[in-house]
Amino acid sequence: MRIEVLPVLKGKTVLLGVSGGIACYKTAGLASALVKQGCNVHVLMTEHATEFITPLTFEALTGNRAIVDTFDRNHQYQVEHISLADQADLVLVAPATANVLAKLAHGLADDMLTTTVLACDCPKIAVPAMNTRMYENQVTQDNLALLHRYGWEVVEPASGRLACGAVGKGKMPEPEDLLETVLHAISHKKDMAGLRVLVTAGPTQEALDPVRYLTNHSSGRMGYSIARAAAARGADVTLVSGPTYLKRPPYMEVVEVVSAQDMFQAVSLRSTAQDMIIKAAAVADYRPLTMAKDKIKKTAEKDGPQALPLDRTPDILAWLGAHRQPGQFLCGFSMETQDMLENSRRKLEKKHLDMIAANNLKDEGAGFGVDTNRLTLITAQDEISLPLLSKDAAAYRLFDEILARYPGRR
Repeated sequence: MRIEVLPVLKGKTVLLGVSGGIACYKTAGLASALVKQGCNVHVLMTEHATEFITPLTFEALTGNRAIVDTFDRNHQYQVEHISLADQADLVLVAPATANVLAKLAHGLADDMLTTTVLACDCPKIAVPAMNTRMYENQVTQDNLALLHRYGWEVVEPASGRLACGAVGKGKMPEPEDLLETVLHAISHKKDMAGLRVLVTAGPTQEALDPVRYLTNHSSGRMGYSIARAAAARGADVTLVSGPTYLKRPPYMEVVEVVSAQDMFQAVSLRSTAQDMIIKAAAVADYRPLTMAKDKIKKTAEKDGPQALPLDRTPDILAWLGAHRQPGQFLCGFSMETQDMLENSRRKLEKKHLDMIAANNLKDEGAGFGVDTNRLTLITAQDEISLPLLSKDAAAYRLFDEILARYPGRR
């Protein structure tokens, strides 16, 4: 089974600055993750950083020489810090110690890292990591404010137990979180800048009693991938999420709901402000007619199974189609097990949508709880069958097709 994976950072160059903090070991994991995304990674280390981790580690991970000494003669003729600055699509300094933050904020350039960064005109991200009191010191906060003013993005440190034994803010985020920061910054051109996009994701839970509920197998992965793709392309994203175990994505408003009624209220309240609405959530069609105040006990065997009266939940997609705003693009999802095209096209017409993203639960790799999907994008004019893709790749392809049909973006 061949899965098409989108190498979203292929052709991109990241300068990874590493300063002297214990969190250096996490930066090695980030370097590896960036390379797996097709990125060309060049590591710039301070002398203090080499006391925590060796340049050889980064060289093995990236395939490029890790640079420490500004006056190293073992390099090509061109001035190296300028050459690297010219190549860079992004600068990421992680960990960024209080000392390096102070240098960067005030334009000091006394080593290879700060000299190169000063010559870069690409986007820049600093990842502070230090003792809590050092981070909260007004001098450090003023330096961070200066970096903000100069256009830097500053990733807020996490809280927890630090290497020094203190408990508080100052931990460097995990490599997977920093990878998401990089993906948001440079994975795609911002061709959706200025657009407001609402995405729904995950299942809903319809309470039967205080213990039980009716739900489905949706993990929310497809909807979360769609929300991330829209944010990476520059859109102002609102994600309305049913209950999932997925980490809440950054760079967007996340509205957490439980029931279909909760989701209807969250979506209807925000729908008029949206340019695009992508309904990827698996919303329950039915809910118990009444919710018992106490746990429902089993009946005696001689009485047989207990009947469960059901009521219809609000049809959010139909409501959106009936109340759509001028120029608004509506895309629904259709999970089928038979007659996928016929059922999905009927849904497209009945609910007045612009597009349906359909998939068949019986197709290998297209079901719930997996990292892949096989979508067929259906409009009034055509049907586009996508290959088996990672859900991240499918999300980008979905927006490619939507933008090709969106008024004013053709």
